[in-house]
Amino acid sequence: MKEKDFAAMLSVVAAGGLTLAKIVVGVATGSLGIISEALHSALDLLAAGMTWFAVKLSDKPADKEHNFGHGKIENLSALFESVLLLATCVWVIYEAISRLYYKDTAFSLSAWAFAVVVVSIIVDFFRSRHLMNTAKKYNSQALEADALHFSIDMLSSFVVLIGLVASYLGYDFADSIAALGVSVIVAWVSLKLSYRAINALLDTAPVGIVEQIDGVLSSISDIKKWHDLRVRSNGCGYEIDINIHVKPNLTLVEAHEISERLENEIRTLIGVATINVHVEPDD
Repeated sequence: MKEKDFAAMLSVVAAGGLTLAKIVVGVATGSLGIISEALHSALDLLAAGMTWFAVKLSDKPADKEHNFGHGKIENLSALFESVLLLATCVWVIYEAISRLYYKDTAFSLSAWAFAVVVVSIIVDFFRSRHLMNTAKKYNSQALEADALHFSIDMLSSFVVLIGLVASYLGYDFADSIAALGVSVIVAWVSLKLSYRAINALLDTAPVGIVEQIDGVLSSISDIKKWHDLRVRSNGCGYEIDINIHVKPNLTLVEAHEISERLENEIRTLIGVATINVHVEPDD
């Protein structure tokens, strides 16, 4: 919990610093590319704050009102982040098209504009890498969504940097085109994130997990057959139900040991999971 909490908190601090720097430089230079990046980072700051809150809340144990725990808050957080990013994309696309066709696209370019974009790329690289490593270690969808956001930040910053270079060479319209490029990238990833979050909230079976569990079941010779395997994500782990058949002459202790072995091997393979095994005599 402490490691997840630290990763989420560090993300909030980094997002806050980058947002402030981009706003100052974007307003000072009038660059739509940098302003769009500043708005993107501002939403990332909000999203990072939500992720921090979601990570803290999702690890709370089950209670009378939430019998299955609070893990789904991570999926809800990821969905809200995606909606925020899509809303920003609509504004940036509108402003970029307006500048291309109806407004003056010229803006003041300085070394600070290049500096803030380059620093943003460097910070986003290390931040997304740290978040993704922590997300994989603890199977945290909220941290994974945060990591993907900052990976896209890094990619969109490259697009803005290309636009600044083109503007420096005299092609002022390139800044608006770069802003459009940022919006397309962010919109695409946001749609993918929202799709995954909705699937998790609707208890869609996680891709590939059922096949992995089938492999574990096949490797245990004491399990003669199985059925009604059900898997769903609960935000930071999985909930699994399975019926297994064993030899009818086994003692209760022996059947329980097979069940425990199955649970341990599944957790070793996929990580945190609540597993309910129903044992039946094989006839």
